[in-house]
Amino acid sequence: MSKEFAAVDLGASSGRVMVGRVGPSEIKLTEAHRFHNVPVKTQKTLYWDILGLYRGVLEGLKRAGQVESIGIDSWAVDYGLLDATGELLGNPVHYRDARTDGVPERLAQKIADERLYEITGLQKLPFNTIYQLAAAKDTPQYAAAKQLLLVPDLLAYWLTGETGAEYTNASTTELVDVRTRDWSAPLIDQLGLRPSLFPAIRHPGSVIGDFGGTRVVAVGSHDTASAVVGVPAAGAHFAYISCGTWSLVGLELPAPVLSAASRAANFTNEGGVDGTIRYLRNVMGLWPLQECMREWGSPDIVELLRAASREKPFGAVVDLDDPVFLPPGDMAGRLIKAAGLPADASHAVLTRCIVDSLALAHKRAIEQAQELSGRHVDAVHIVGGGARNELLCQLTADACGLPVLAGPVEATALGNLLVQARAAGVIEGDLTALRSVLRATQQIVRYEPR
Repeated sequence: MSKEFAAVDLGASSGRVMVGRVGPSEIKLTEAHRFHNVPVKTQKTLYWDILGLYRGVLEGLKRAGQVESIGIDSWAVDYGLLDATGELLGNPVHYRDARTDGVPERLAQKIADERLYEITGLQKLPFNTIYQLAAAKDTPQYAAAKQLLLVPDLLAYWLTGETGAEYTNASTTELVDVRTRDWSAPLIDQLGLRPSLFPAIRHPGSVIGDFGGTRVVAVGSHDTASAVVGVPAAGAHFAYISCGTWSLVGLELPAPVLSAASRAANFTNEGGVDGTIRYLRNVMGLWPLQECMREWGSPDIVELLRAASREKPFGAVVDLDDPVFLPPGDMAGRLIKAAGLPADASHAVLTRCIVDSLALAHKRAIEQAQELSGRHVDAVHIVGGGARNELLCQLTADACGLPVLAGPVEATALGNLLVQARAAGVIEGDLTALRSVLRATQQIVRYEPR
């Protein structure tokens, strides 16, 4: 028997509520509501408009109508702080805010990077929650805080009144022990943080609480965790690229890789659904192209990519992981400078530079992941918005020398829905069983390497 579920999926630029009818051999998606996610800068700080997002969630759930359950996923690392009465102490700060500038270097004097990696297995990124908290520790807001909730857990709390920390998202904070899958008390103590801030860990498939008579169920609340569930792979020997604002490039493994070489390569071991490890690198994905298009007045993406496909291959490439490309604003100017292009470089040339550079970044990450983990891959799955980008998919196949299977675009929402459906007893089995439903129901485009 098929049932309907609601997936709340929040991305860096928009949010939506998707309704999925799911059965043992059926998944049908409809969009109930889509809304903008626009950060707000006040004086020196960049914030998320969390109340605007919650309003969009409520409107989406209203339009979704009666469903079996609700699951929420979002980006990682950002959080809200609650006071003793359970009220939010200000908007969550955006991970692109400058407050963590220099913090990783200062924290490394207190606890060595090697020790951090040994405990958490996480890639060192300047916006990880650990660095955000270190930057906030001496503020009046932190002093008044009684509870920390990551973004999807905060929204679930407002819906149900229940607090907690879903495992896949908590694993990205750099405060969870990768072996025990729980908060690292020794690490939290060494950093001088209050252990009472961190709520109990819960796992995908558990019931969080009730919203107006409908169950709210924990899913892989880190959107990449849900996206990896939504990868329609037939076996274990695959690489995935969850491609949108970021490209999350990696492998699904049964255990973390904690070698010195893995740390040096800046690979991360994030928690996945069913106790898996998402062994991956964060690669600057389509963010530079998104920013350029915003600066250019939002030209037609299809025409832009068609023009880019006619430009000289690899005429100019940049290292997209350079932190210079992280902040918003004047992206085209920074690309021109980094690539050594003329100041009047066309939109097509800059687009080709971005896509070529991203394909090479995908190749590097996949080759390193295989070498460091000892697992070879036979194919690369690209899911998310990047699966629509035919030029990027073909160039990634060419660069990697492997077939690329593109789709589904809605992998995150599908992974969210599949975990809910399994919790409701509509689908049974492990991740292989869930993915078999995707292969039977979703359109997948194959790109052979040239």
